Amino acid sequence: MENLVERFLRYVTFETQSKPKNHHCPSSTGQKVFAQALYQELQDLGLAEVSIDDRCYVMAKLKSNVAFPVPAIGFISHMDTAPDASGKNVKPQIVENYQGGDIALGKGDEVLSPIQYPELHTLHGYNLITTDGTTLLGGDDKAGVAEIMTAIEYLIKHPEIPHGDICIGFTPDEEIGRGANHFDVEKFGAQWAYTIDGGPVGELEFENFNGSTAEVICHGVSVHPGTAKGKLVNSMHIAAQFIQSMPAEQTPEHTEGYEGFIHLTSAKMGVARSELTYFLRDFEAQGLEEKKALMNAKVEQLNRELRKGSVSLNITDSYSNMRDMVEPHPHIIEIAKESMMACHVEPLIKPIRGGTDGARLSFMGLPCPNIFTGGYNFHGIHEFITIEGMEQAANVIVKIAERTASRYKA
Repeated sequence: MENLVERFLRYVTFETQSKPKNHHCPSSTGQKVFAQALYQELQDLGLAEVSIDDRCYVMAKLKSNVAFPVPAIGFISHMDTAPDASGKNVKPQIVENYQGGDIALGKGDEVLSPIQYPELHTLHGYNLITTDGTTLLGGDDKAGVAEIMTAIEYLIKHPEIPHGDICIGFTPDEEIGRGANHFDVEKFGAQWAYTIDGGPVGELEFENFNGSTAEVICHGVSVHPGTAKGKLVNSMHIAAQFIQSMPAEQTPEHTEGYEGFIHLTSAKMGVARSELTYFLRDFEAQGLEEKKALMNAKVEQLNRELRKGSVSLNITDSYSNMRDMVEPHPHIIEIAKESMMACHVEPLIKPIRGGTDGARLSFMGLPCPNIFTGGYNFHGIHEFITIEGMEQAANVIVKIAERTASRYKA
C-alpha cells in the first residue's frame, strides 16, 4: 500500500471541478487531462481492455487468476470534484499523529476545529490530510480512485490472492448528476459493482435519496431607475418572496437520517430575471412527489399574489433510491460486510443522504452499493481524510475480490 498516499496527493493536483452550466461531457477540460493520466497509468499496470472514450469514461479489467468460474465484479469512482468550493491549486497538508485541538489550515486564520467537527475527537493518533483552507481537498472522489488503483496494483503484485475478473471504471461529472449518463454497462462487464465514494470508515450504503432539481425563474421588468416608478419590476424581490415561502424546517441544516429536504443551492440574481436552483431529496418516492407538489403550489400562489412579474418552475428528476435494485441481491451486501469484518472494520450500514453513480447504475442493471473512502466534510474547505481510512478502504477492496472468488470456489 506504499503508493496510496503518493497517488492521492498527485491526483488532487488535477483541477477537475464539474461545471453544471456546461452540458458537454465531460463538463470541464481538467477531467479530460485526469482521465488521460488514469488511462496511461492503467496501461502501465498491465491491465487488460484499458479504454477511454470521447466522453472520458475510463475502463479496464484485471483478469481472473483462478481456474473456476467467478462472477466478474466492479469497482467505480468518479474523477470530478464538486463545484461548491474551488478545486484549483489544491495544496494538501499532512497532519501526522493528530493529538487534538484546532488544525491550522495554510498560512491564514482558517482552522479545522473539533468544536465545529466533533468527529475529530475520535481521530487522535491518526494521520490526516487536510486542505490549506482555500480549496476543497478532492477526496470526493479522488480518494476512491486512488484506493481502487492501489488495491488493483496490490492484487497484481500478490498473485497468490485468488480473484475473478475485476472491472474498473472511472466516471466524469458525478457531482452534477451525470456520471452514469453515458456509462456502458455491457462494455464494463461486471455482474455487480461497488462505488468507492463514501465517507468515514465502515460506511456501507445501499439506500439513497430520490433526487430532483427544481429551477425557479422569477421574471421582472428592467427600467432605468431614474424613470422606474410604476414600471420597474425587480425580479430579485420576487425571488426573495419565494425563498421566504419555503418551509425552513425542511432544509438540510434541520434534517438528518431518513428525513428529506428542500435545498437552495444557488441563485443568479438580476433585475429582469432571477434564477433559483433547488435540490429536492427524499428517501420515499411519495415524499419526493409531495415536495414537488409543494413547490408547484408555492409558485401558483405567488403568481396569484403578484400584481406584476411572474414565476415559472421546471423540475427535472436526477436519480432514484437504489434500495429496490440492490435488496434482491443480498449476497452483494454480505460479501462487503464479511470483507470489512475480515479487515477489522465494523460495517456501518446507513442511508446515503445524497446520490452516487451507483444509484443510477443500479437501475441500469448493475447493482452497485457504496463503500467508504475514509473522508469527511466533502465539498468544502474543511474537507479532510485519514491515511488509515484510505488504507482500510483499499484493503476492503482487495478482500472483496478475494472473498468473491472463495465464495464461488467449487
